[in-house]
Amino acid sequence: MSRFYPDSKVEIQGLSARFYDNLLNVASLGAYSRFIKKAIRLMEIKPEDTILDFGAGTGRNALLMQKYISPEGKILGLEISEEMITQFKRKTEEFANVNVMDQRIDLPFSLKEKYDKVFISFVFHGFPYEIQRNILENAFQALKDGGEFIMLDFNEFVTDETPLYFRIPFKTVECRYAFEYVERNWKEIMSEFGFKEFTQQLFFHDHLRLLKAKR
Repeated sequence: MSRFYPDSKVEIQGLSARFYDNLLNVASLGAYSRFIKKAIRLMEIKPEDTILDFGAGTGRNALLMQKYISPEGKILGLEISEEMITQFKRKTEEFANVNVMDQRIDLPFSLKEKYDKVFISFVFHGFPYEIQRNILENAFQALKDGGEFIMLDFNEFVTDETPLYFRIPFKTVECRYAFEYVERNWKEIMSEFGFKEFTQQLFFHDHLRLLKAKR
């Protein structure tokens, strides 16, 4: 399948998708595993929460979130990569309240129910700005009143002012959309869609952020 956004690096296919979790673990020397567990704990998931996972990937995050929900809660992942969906289903097959569907998050869509939380992890930065706005609108429409949009991604910064140990890998690995993303005021932009009551947790010398906003 060809990419919808050839300049992006968040559409993972083929072997990269098949071994995505292992690649992350090796590249980060195990740090990513510890980091994502901490970030999901900071989501403050309630047992009865219903969670919509945008760009759900292999189900790794869904498995971590599942530990915090009861049978009354549920998680639905939205993903388009066949390889990722296959892995998601295999990893979560024992949990009746964790599911995945083939659904693009960059185009308008409608689900039968509203959710307590919409979560997106290291996907948002890899889209063009006009498409990021579509995703924000989709998240807002998918949430219950008082629900939370939670975005785990890069923080805002000026790339050329970051330390070399971060700047070099960032410029080497990331796509051009990421360079634009990090220099925008996302709280201000999200406010345009009706989001409010922003809170955040910062990681890795303030270069990464877990940003929460209420509908």
